Amino acid sequence: MATDRAAEAAEGTAGWREILAARHLAPLILVCVGVWLHAADALLITTMMPAIIEGIGGAKLVAWNFALYEIGSITAGAASGLVALRWGPRLPMAVAAVLFASGCLVSAAAPSMPVLLAGRVAQGLGGGGLVSLSFVAVGRLFPGPLMPRAMAAMSLVWGASAFLGPLAGGIFVTYATWRAGFLFFGLQAAALSLWIGFGLRIAAAPDTVAPARLPVTRLALLAAAILGVAYAGIAATPALMALSLGAGLAALALFARRDARSGADRLWPRGALDPRTPVGAGLVMVLAMNVGTMGLATYGPLLLDLIHGTPALVAGYVVAAVSIAWTVSAVLVAGAPARRDPATIGVGMTLVAVSIALTVYAVPNGPLGLIAFCAVLEGFGYGMAWTFIMRRASALAAPEDVDRLSAALPTIARLGYALGAAAMGILANRAGFGAGSTPTEAAHVARVIFAGSLPIVGIGVFAMVRFVTAREGG
Repeated sequence: MATDRAAEAAEGTAGWREILAARHLAPLILVCVGVWLHAADALLITTMMPAIIEGIGGAKLVAWNFALYEIGSITAGAASGLVALRWGPRLPMAVAAVLFASGCLVSAAAPSMPVLLAGRVAQGLGGGGLVSLSFVAVGRLFPGPLMPRAMAAMSLVWGASAFLGPLAGGIFVTYATWRAGFLFFGLQAAALSLWIGFGLRIAAAPDTVAPARLPVTRLALLAAAILGVAYAGIAATPALMALSLGAGLAALALFARRDARSGADRLWPRGALDPRTPVGAGLVMVLAMNVGTMGLATYGPLLLDLIHGTPALVAGYVVAAVSIAWTVSAVLVAGAPARRDPATIGVGMTLVAVSIALTVYAVPNGPLGLIAFCAVLEGFGYGMAWTFIMRRASALAAPEDVDRLSAALPTIARLGYALGAAAMGILANRAGFGAGSTPTEAAHVARVIFAGSLPIVGIGVFAMVRFVTAREGG
């Protein structure tokens, strides 16, 4: 037993040395920069928005900066797997970087909010394409034993982005201008596209040939679904929110049905949202868990202030503890062998479910340390599971669907966040949430939000059991 542990420890050290060696360093930088640009830019605008409104107005359109970015991001992510099948990840990543850079330039030069929104759409399309194609690249460019290392590195970059994105926005607003912030990220994307086109040396030729034409109708359905979900998150009344969410879900169901019946031009792997299939169970697990865990992210700081009088900075760090724990966990477990993937995913997602169950009591009653513990537990569980989900799902998927799966994983994850934000808004409004709520009223809202999340998390746990118990080749 001691010999086995020593061998595994040595293998873990060697694994990090190997992925940082010259042969794998360039692909690792590629996927990490793709994640960085998408994640940091999505958060950059949060701290720059007051200065943007002061400069060009458009306060009533603020929410659409985030909604349109998500629409572009998820739609581009859905198409990425099919595009990679046709051309491989290299050329599409260069195009996505150019699109991202163009969006940043439009936003930087925007004389009004509608023009800036056009730039945000382009940034979302480019950023969504970059992050989804980064997942495709991980599956293509790294052998199975190194895939969790690459995923852990991407998690590390994602966690860093949670801090550095808003920090960069604050620095530019304080010491330069918000327009310089967009230029800063646009120049990074332009440099990435030049490096991919002229300096990057990787073998990334497509393995199969897919139809050149994208399924425009299905992409339009998906965009309409995300539009409905996004609008539900910012709707003025509960009735309009429910109506918009229902329309978005109907469009999503129609998209999934039509895509599943398609042939070689499928955007997602066959049975992507069918928990009866191994791959479908894995993707439903990701979707449901992301929906069910959005309560803390969307309403955590507000509820901590209203119930416990927690300062905004402290509340922000409590929510950020999820990202920190996720990153730490992903790095710690990255060396686990493939045979442990089912157990590691199962334990990780169980920790996430337990954390949500605990918040039903912790957020309304405190103390703050218990709430922070819930956040750490959620992040640690996610970090354990996320590192190995793609490796296990790739082993369970049909060979022709591996690229589609790689692109669908982050896309469905972001879809879960969008659905979760809307669902939490509906629960909060139903519970009578308002900015002037008393501590007792806010505690009631917290119980409704987190208790209402449990059935969704339960669906995720059910899908997780099917995912981890499925047999390869079965």
